[in-house]
Amino acid sequence: MKFLVVGAGAVGGYFGARLAEKGEDVTFLVRKNREDQLRARGLVVHSTHGDVILQPKTIRSGQTGAFDVILIGTKAYHLEQVIEDIRPFVHKDTVLISMLNGIEQITKLRQAFSDHSVIGGVCFIEATLSETGDIIQRGASHRFIFGEWNGEKTERILAIEQAFANTKAQVSAVCNILQEMWHKYLFITTVSGVTTLFQQPIGPIREVPMGTELLQNLLAEIAQIMRAAQATIAEDIEQIQFTRICEMNYDMKSSMLRDMEKGLPVEGDHLQGYLLQLAHEHGLQAPTLQSIYVNLKLYEKRFHSKNSIVSATRV
Repeated sequence: MKFLVVGAGAVGGYFGARLAEKGEDVTFLVRKNREDQLRARGLVVHSTHGDVILQPKTIRSGQTGAFDVILIGTKAYHLEQVIEDIRPFVHKDTVLISMLNGIEQITKLRQAFSDHSVIGGVCFIEATLSETGDIIQRGASHRFIFGEWNGEKTERILAIEQAFANTKAQVSAVCNILQEMWHKYLFITTVSGVTTLFQQPIGPIREVPMGTELLQNLLAEIAQIMRAAQATIAEDIEQIQFTRICEMNYDMKSSMLRDMEKGLPVEGDHLQGYLLQLAHEHGLQAPTLQSIYVNLKLYEKRFHSKNSIVSATRV
């Protein structure tokens, strides 16, 4: 199978590297700056599960080619451009798998291509890019799951699963991918929300009694919104996710907080913002989630203001 990984960042770059490391046919769709970086240094992964350095195949927007599977590993705020960039690479049997957190991207991909082309996917990994573009993967989890919406183990699912077999990553097909995506959405929106709100790792937030209470309130708010939207989530998912959060490493920072610390854009509209839209549609109040979203919008305002000043200075 021919794989196209859109983006060679922390998530797409990691799982794409593991696939290429095994010897599968993998190409990365990247921008010029990233392509130059990869040609100079290679695709470098530093991981608790083993380091790897390889010289990846790359392609840029505007070039041609056909791929069997396209893994979308970019940030959500790049999705509209990604859709246009991958159009030339999609044929009638191409499988599109989003590695983004959230749910909204599935609707956008289906509208742009077809219901048949798009299947579900979700990642569980703590990874980031270093200043030199190396992928730094921390922690035990480096899991990527995918599947058909109806749970069937179709020929294409089995073929993708076989391609990932024996890679140095935990990759498998599941029969309940939509529920897994909603569960991850609840988890990541909560963790990214509180860590960015307080600009702290999860540990110090848990230590404060009211911090623990806030975590529980936020989980309850989001779960209520998801149930109103008829999401397929477990009955006790709030407690399950709270227990998981309590078991996380003390110094764990969400990728959104790391992006903030680097002065990069964040996915507030895609994650927290989309949930607030659902809350409004169903007449629900979500004061904790709303406070988190306001904090993210204030950060975005500072981000855009700073970049406008930098652009004006360069001119």
